[in-house]
Amino acid sequence: MNSTIAPPRARQATGPAGLGEAVGGDALGVLAALPFPVLVVGADDRVDYVNAAAEQFFGHGASVLRDAPLTGVIPVDSPISSLVLQVRATGASIAEYDATLELWNVGQGGRRGTKRLTVQAAPFGESGDAVVLSFQEKSIADGIDRRLLHRDSARSVTALAAMLAHEVKNPLSGIRGAAQLLEQTVGEDDRQFTRLICDESDRICALVDRMAIFSENPTLERAAVNIHEILERARDIAAAGFARHLRFVENYDPSLPPVHGDRDQLIQIFLNLVKNAAEAAPDVGGEIVLTTAFRHGVRLALPGGERRVQLPLWVSVGDNGPGIPAEIAGNLFDPFVTTKTNGSGLGLALVAKLIGDHGGTIEFDSEPGQTSFHVMLPMSDGDRSTPGDGE
Repeated sequence: MNSTIAPPRARQATGPAGLGEAVGGDALGVLAALPFPVLVVGADDRVDYVNAAAEQFFGHGASVLRDAPLTGVIPVDSPISSLVLQVRATGASIAEYDATLELWNVGQGGRRGTKRLTVQAAPFGESGDAVVLSFQEKSIADGIDRRLLHRDSARSVTALAAMLAHEVKNPLSGIRGAAQLLEQTVGEDDRQFTRLICDESDRICALVDRMAIFSENPTLERAAVNIHEILERARDIAAAGFARHLRFVENYDPSLPPVHGDRDQLIQIFLNLVKNAAEAAPDVGGEIVLTTAFRHGVRLALPGGERRVQLPLWVSVGDNGPGIPAEIAGNLFDPFVTTKTNGSGLGLALVAKLIGDHGGTIEFDSEPGQTSFHVMLPMSDGDRSTPGDGE
C-alpha cells in the first residue's frame, strides 16, 4: 500500500487558490501526523485529501481515494454522509458516536466489512465548504483497559492452576483411594457408586493436568518466526479436519516482518482461534477470514521485567457466525467461560495466557454475522527500528 502522503490537488471547487493554499501547509502537516484516519471532503463532495492512516483504514492508496466521490468511499445512506451536510449548514463541528460504517472496494463495488467507530466532522479551510472527517474505531483508553483486562484474565488462570493442583488434585487422590477400599466391602449393587466416585475423580484430575501448561514462569524458545507460515499451518490442519466444510479467505500483508516468538506456541494460539471460528461459522456458507497488517500498537511491558516493546504486528481471525453473546463478552477470556455444550472454557484462556507470555495483546469485535479476534505481537529483534523501542 502506498503510504506516501501526497499534497491535495488544487481544485477550483474549493476556491481560486485550491485547497492546499486555502488551509496552508501547516494544517495539512498536522493532519498527516495524526495516527487515526482523516479525509478532507471538498465542496463538490469528492475526497481532496487522505492521510496515511486513512489509506490503511480504507484499504486503498491515496491515488485511488483522492478525487473519488464520497459516496464511492462511504455508502450514501450512512449517517456519516449527513454529517458533512450538517457541518456545512451550521459551520460547527459535529461528532457521531457508535456509528456503523460499511467499507467498500473503491471503484469496484462490493462490501469489505463493517466498522463501529466514532466519527468527527469539522469545517476545514477559509471558505467552510470543505469538511474534515476523522475516524476512531475505539478510544485509546478503552483499548488499553480491554487489553490489560485480558492479560489479567490470563494471569488469573495461572493462579487458578496452582490452586487446583494444591487444593483439589491432592485431596482427590485420597478420595479415590477411599472409594477403592470401600468397593471391596459393598455389594455389587452399590459398586456403581464407588466406581462413579473413581471415574469423576479421574476426570477432575485430568482437567487439572490439562491446566499444567499455565505455568507462572513460561519457557519460550523465541526466534524470528514468519507469521504467515504459522497461519498457513493452522489453516491446513483445520481444512483437513474440523473446518473442511468452510471457506478460508486470506488477506495478508506480504511485507510483514517476522514475529519475535515461540513457533510451537504461536501455532497453538492460532489453531485455537481458528477452531473457535470454525465452530462459530455456519455449516452452509461459513467462512474464516485470516488477515495480517503492520500497525503501530500500544507500547506494553513484557511479563517479568520493565522492558517495553511495540506491538505493530496485527493478526486477525474472523468468522461470519452469530456473534458472541453479550452476557459473556466481558468475561470471554476468563477460565471456564464457554457457550459450547461440551466445552471446558479453557481454550481462550490459554490463548490469552500464551499471547501475554509473548508480551502481546488480544481483543475482539463481535456482532451478528461478523466476529474477529485481533492479536498484536512484537517484531523480531532484528526488525525493531521504531525509535524508543526496547527502552
